[in-house]
Amino acid sequence: MEQRPTADRLPALEARGLYAAYHQEPVLEDVSLSLPQGEWTAIVGPNGGGKSSLLGVVIGSLSPLRGELKILGQTPQVQRQRGRIAFMAQQERMEWDFPISVRDTVMTGRFGMMRHDPLWRRLLPRRWANPAHRRAVEEALADVDMIDLADRPIGALSGGQKKRVMLARALAQQAPILLLDEPLAGVDPPSEALIMATLERQRRAGRTIIMVTHDLPGARQHADQVLLINRTVVGMGAPEAMLSDSMLARLAVASTRTADEERRVAA
Repeated sequence: MEQRPTADRLPALEARGLYAAYHQEPVLEDVSLSLPQGEWTAIVGPNGGGKSSLLGVVIGSLSPLRGELKILGQTPQVQRQRGRIAFMAQQERMEWDFPISVRDTVMTGRFGMMRHDPLWRRLLPRRWANPAHRRAVEEALADVDMIDLADRPIGALSGGQKKRVMLARALAQQAPILLLDEPLAGVDPPSEALIMATLERQRRAGRTIIMVTHDLPGARQHADQVLLINRTVVGMGAPEAMLSDSMLARLAVASTRTADEERRVAA
């Protein structure tokens, strides 16, 4: 396997005894893991198994009940403020019929604007964009083959094209860690192939890819390691080992706590 550069020896993402809940319903239980820098980790698990919740803790949309989480040796909040994490959500909170171009949509990623914040719709990214910002946006658009559609309204795109724009928005942030929640959900085969090829190039360039996915063939082909999670860590290792029939069977039935224990964790 090709040797990829890393900034240092610290894990990209490290968790110890992590617990989290939504509305007092446990979603993560005693999660401990260490994900290396500069590699592609596929996170696989059943619906409701805590995959997106783990990313939610990293990006700050979900607060843990207990436990420790570090990004590159520091708290996620510090690394978010330093722009070390870029996130692509499964479902973007955007008004797709708002008349903003593909290029300007990608440009908003350069300013850390929240997708659900209506303020970004009243701002003109080009007014602020210096040459470095513009270069980053153009490079990201080229990476996902959307240069020719850069001036098209975002709402005029197909579902697969919108996914490619959202990936470009994440890439334009030039963060060393890319978090992706089901980036292939609902896309057409050409867009799926393009997204995976783009992520492969990013991984070869030294970026850390952490991707929630149900695409097992894609994980086998592209990931360096697979994290199996069903509220707790079921296993982590090489794709051929983690995606074997026996490990997937363990993943489907994994449960570590009784209902009474779960209620105590969430309380």
